[in-house]
Amino acid sequence: MSFPLLTATAALPALGAVATAAVPAARRTAAKWLALLVSLATLALAIAVVVRFDPGGDRYQLTESHSWIKDFGVRYELGVDGIAVALIALTALLIPFIILAGWHDADPLETGSKRWRPTQGFFALILAVEAMVILSFEATDVFLFYIFFEAMLIPMYFLIGGFGDRAHEHGEQAAATQRSYAAVKFLLYNLVGGLIMLAAVIGLYVVAGNFSLTEIAEARANGTLDMATSTERWLFLGFFFAFAVKAPLWPLHTWLPNAMQESTAPVAVLITAVVDKVGTFAMLRFCLQLFPEASKWATPAILVLALISIIYGALLAVGQRDIKRLIAYASISHFGFIIMGIFAMTSQGQSGATLYMVNHGISTAALMLVAGFLISRRGSRLIADYGGVQKVAPVLAGTFLIGGLATLSLPGLAPFVSEFLVLVGTFARYPVIGIIATFGIVLAALYTLVLYQRTMTGPVKPEVSAMPDLRVRELVVVAPLVALLIVLGVYPKPVTDIVNPAVEQTMSDVQKKDPRPEVEAAK
Repeated sequence: MSFPLLTATAALPALGAVATAAVPAARRTAAKWLALLVSLATLALAIAVVVRFDPGGDRYQLTESHSWIKDFGVRYELGVDGIAVALIALTALLIPFIILAGWHDADPLETGSKRWRPTQGFFALILAVEAMVILSFEATDVFLFYIFFEAMLIPMYFLIGGFGDRAHEHGEQAAATQRSYAAVKFLLYNLVGGLIMLAAVIGLYVVAGNFSLTEIAEARANGTLDMATSTERWLFLGFFFAFAVKAPLWPLHTWLPNAMQESTAPVAVLITAVVDKVGTFAMLRFCLQLFPEASKWATPAILVLALISIIYGALLAVGQRDIKRLIAYASISHFGFIIMGIFAMTSQGQSGATLYMVNHGISTAALMLVAGFLISRRGSRLIADYGGVQKVAPVLAGTFLIGGLATLSLPGLAPFVSEFLVLVGTFARYPVIGIIATFGIVLAALYTLVLYQRTMTGPVKPEVSAMPDLRVRELVVVAPLVALLIVLGVYPKPVTDIVNPAVEQTMSDVQKKDPRPEVEAAK
């Protein structure tokens, strides 16, 4: 039997979470190092997945299949296509930086205080989320996917509610109340979406007789599974609703700003750069592959919702007073671009959307983590409490600027390529939607540059005059992310070579071809 690489990639952080949680309470530093080493070992396994994956080979590779709940046809079935490989690599890459950035986020609240934040639990929960996200990307059994799609909510709930941001203008008691509210809102929104999806999963089993993604998709393709139009549309809506909450898509987005505002910066990155990607990934893997006709039927409405997300998120980002909420609303706008690219039903749009998932993860991580370092120094999330930071901490200001420029998709940085592909792919089939969506870019430039101007330029405020620049640990976190933004901005080919074959197969599932450009015949 060949080595179960996909199982190992998910099992290692899961076992690491258990081991980290078991470290004695007095050995906080040992728990941190154990979590970091486990995350680096997981990254090594993810690199092995990338190396062993053949873009020109079968659609699903490194497959594993074992009987699990035989009476209900549930199997432990794993496999990865190019889209999953890219997102597994992104997840495994970001977790070590998240752990390093949050190195002191679960330390005691006060020197000599009897109130301790359980350090071991903080890092164990991060590893648990990593394991569940990776398994969600790997699962090709619908029921298996559903289990981990829902299970990741529990560790995320405790990370948001138990380890929130210490920077709160109204004191610790108010901060605890806001954290609890944000955590409960996150959990309720996603649980409702998950329950609706569960009904759709059961309905799919009743219609298809099994939960295997590959078998159901093959039966749909060769005509042996005849699904009534109304049934397919209801099942599609059940799946899509859950994914739209997770993504998040307007108007199901309202949990995200609260969750990111009240979380520590590393947990905020975990939410928007890692966990939320499961929603958009699942739209490609499950909605389009299992319900191709319903996906085409719902496309006009989904494109309108995505367009609203783009403009609405960007407009609200412009008016934010809180740094973290600004980044949260910017992410809502970016997820609108991703969903628009998926449902544009063009190869450029879907390739751009997949690349956008990767690039958004890196750019948001860079910007949010630097923002977290900034907030921890000043003790405030409010934009108005800053000014002139670039004069006292030029490296911090410089990396913050690069992260911001990546967020507005400056040419030469990674998000530009993906956003350009999404807009080109959308314009080719839906020109009006594509044209309106470009206003999101203008608004992105506005909120990013205004944020930088108000925090980093101008007179040095007394409260930031003694602010230290980035330390070695913080540079180790930020420098590789900045380097990746530049490298993938000028040379995205390694990622596109992996994802493009999977995109072509998805286009084949929905029986769509790229529209030919209209060229006026030469006279």
